Amino acid sequence: MILLASSNKDMLLRWEQGLFGLVSTTTSNSFQPLTEKLVKLKPEILFLDYALPGLKNQQSIDELIHLANDTKIVIFSPGFPDDIEWKFFKIGIKGCCLHDFQPSQIKRVIDVISRGELWIRRSLPNRILSELVKVTFEKNRIEQAVRDLLENLTRREYEIAMLVSHGDSNKKIAQQLAITERTVKAHLTEIFRKLHISDRIKLALIMKDIIKSS
Repeated sequence: MILLASSNKDMLLRWEQGLFGLVSTTTSNSFQPLTEKLVKLKPEILFLDYALPGLKNQQSIDELIHLANDTKIVIFSPGFPDDIEWKFFKIGIKGCCLHDFQPSQIKRVIDVISRGELWIRRSLPNRILSELVKVTFEKNRIEQAVRDLLENLTRREYEIAMLVSHGDSNKKIAQQLAITERTVKAHLTEIFRKLHISDRIKLALIMKDIIKSS
């Protein structure tokens, strides 16, 4: 079933024309009845007019996604800036279409999102690629910075840091390395100074990230 949410008669008509003979549909002409139908009917797909009465921008979109985790939501609007549209995809929206869509497009939209893919306008992938490159670059930069810091540790300090990442206490570390707890504490103080951190929890997280990426 596909739930059609709009108070625009022309849009509803074009949706129904595009869906004729494909699937069963039901409609909602404002936000509150829409939330009730989402919970009750659990439709496979929701076609959502961004001008739906009662819809309050992204806050309302978040609410719809929360109410219907398994429903694939496609937003129809006059058009969004790239960054806004990208935000919608990141929170779980499956497609963004323009208000002036043709009924013949509807079947293609359904086919794409039913396969688990996203309906994305052609210019947006460049934005997505740019974001991914930026995130990857930042992640690599941070990892390299941490590796550089770890290179400043002595062999003994590195051993202790690894044991901390395993959850070992100071007493257990001392027993394994045949040193005193006081010496372990002194090494940890120096490790924290070199890595610019203040506690063993942060140290454990750093070491685990390094292990995963190595």
